[in-house]
Amino acid sequence: MNNETMKVDAPLEHKGFRTGFVNIIGRPNAGKSTLMNALVGERMSIITHKPQTTRHRIIGILTGENFQIVFSDTPGYVKAPSYQMHKAMNRFVEGTVEDADLMLFVFDLTEELEADNPIIEVLNKTEAPKVLILNKTDLVAPQRIQDATGWWKKRVTFDEVIAISALKEFNSGQMLDSMLKYLPLGEPFYPPDQLTDRPERFFVSEIIREKILRLYDDEIPYACEVGIEDFKESKTNAGEDIARIRATIFVMRETQKAILLGKGGAAIKKLGTYARKDIEAFLQTKAFLELTVKVRDNWRDDEKALQKFGYV
Repeated sequence: MNNETMKVDAPLEHKGFRTGFVNIIGRPNAGKSTLMNALVGERMSIITHKPQTTRHRIIGILTGENFQIVFSDTPGYVKAPSYQMHKAMNRFVEGTVEDADLMLFVFDLTEELEADNPIIEVLNKTEAPKVLILNKTDLVAPQRIQDATGWWKKRVTFDEVIAISALKEFNSGQMLDSMLKYLPLGEPFYPPDQLTDRPERFFVSEIIREKILRLYDDEIPYACEVGIEDFKESKTNAGEDIARIRATIFVMRETQKAILLGKGGAAIKKLGTYARKDIEAFLQTKAFLELTVKVRDNWRDDEKALQKFGYV
């Protein structure tokens, strides 16, 4: 992603400039990433139909003439963590309580209303204003919206309730004015042309992981983690810019490695082709992508591995 694609023309010396951190939380597959991408206008978080797609806390920055909103997309809160990785993902969510100027709780209207939902405790610890975002209105009857609103208001004190369809972008654009009124006056935290605090290599690894989620079934995507071993910008023989990327996909068992590679390496070749196309679109340059697969036993419960992958 070059500066031309990231640029936002916005004079920041404006009286009444509002700026703050808007943290987005919810259960897995509630539509948090879809919402943030719609609000920021760039593809910051990967989106698939599978739960637990987002594993890290990802920052998306939206700057306008008189505001800057720093959005924080978090992993879906795991009700019963099975691995240390899940616990680390939950800590990303719990950490949003401390630095939020505004908390957006995204609830999937097709999801069950559970009194033991762990998000309730997280929300009630939050001193910042809270907005209930009822998502996927296009999939339910109007009565469901009323019932969910009443149910949540009995358990959490919300400052506002907004019903949207993040996928269809229904009402998501109108949320901006609603959010700004909760943010304090102040100076921007980031330059106007900056869209995230993550480096390019992070998004490259996320693109590869997204393709694994889309191309492989069952447990394979959840057993995988992607590490960028080398990322260099150079020139081709013809003088064109090219990004040379070497990435390792870690799995937990040899059988998973075999599935990921496919017969004669056909599956990993297809994965590399799909990922490279999106990487080139993201970086706005040609890319050479080398993928290898390694077995790292039980990495989801290995503290050193989790540290290497940015969970700790």
